[in-house]
Amino acid sequence: MKKIFIALFTILACSFAEAQVRTPQASPKAIIKQTVGLTDVEIVYSRPGARGRAVFGNLVPFGKLWRTGANENTIISFSDDVVIDGKILKKGKYSLYTIPKIESWEVIFYSTTDNWGLPESWNDANVVLRTTVKENALPTPVESFTIGISGLDPNFAYLEMAWENSHVALKFEVPTSKIATESIQKALGGPTWNDYYAAAQYLFQSNGNIANARTYVDKALDMSTEKPYYVSRLKSLIQAKQGDKSGAIETAKISLAAAEAANNQDYVKMNKDSIAEWNR
Repeated sequence: MKKIFIALFTILACSFAEAQVRTPQASPKAIIKQTVGLTDVEIVYSRPGARGRAVFGNLVPFGKLWRTGANENTIISFSDDVVIDGKILKKGKYSLYTIPKIESWEVIFYSTTDNWGLPESWNDANVVLRTTVKENALPTPVESFTIGISGLDPNFAYLEMAWENSHVALKFEVPTSKIATESIQKALGGPTWNDYYAAAQYLFQSNGNIANARTYVDKALDMSTEKPYYVSRLKSLIQAKQGDKSGAIETAKISLAAAEAANNQDYVKMNKDSIAEWNR
């Protein structure tokens, strides 16, 4: 009887666990993703509604730090460094806080993002960038707090925030020209030594054209100023596969010396083992 009771209790407990009630959030979560030029921007926030309440100066007091939304802190991330008000904001993820005022808003990018709403203890050292933006009155009220990215240009855009009759637009500049120029220079400059190394490694590991693998690994070593031990190691393996054991031994000795200088014991052992094998 006791076993039957325990079994029934377990079944009921599982049923209650699965029968979770689902209701809509008062401040639903929103995710904004936008590419500006070549920079990816993402904003995750919650959208409270006015629901007949006076917002600014009441629900959101003027001159007080605001989580800029509801629930968890609003998070904004940039895939590249951006410029705001002449200041560089490094690529990464930030909490977005604001201090709404009658004629302007302070906008604050904060380094920690694991806060629920406002941080328990505010730390000015975590303020990465702070700026002020002009407030614009809206002729038509906005019911739900809204964040968006508008005014898209290859080199800049505007981070917009609007609720009730208040609207602000913060300009941020993206490094499109720098990224595009570097990409063009890299493409026109041809493959790097690392590209040749990767090609040689693929051909060797996939039993591809070993002669081409040798050509590519030689190019990698010729182009590299550091002559990495792992590239020399690959060349020795390719030489051995080609039947050139004496050449493989000499190259393995070069790789061994470089690995010892770098204190990479794995490559030290691999080279010593290969030298011993090829000397038999």
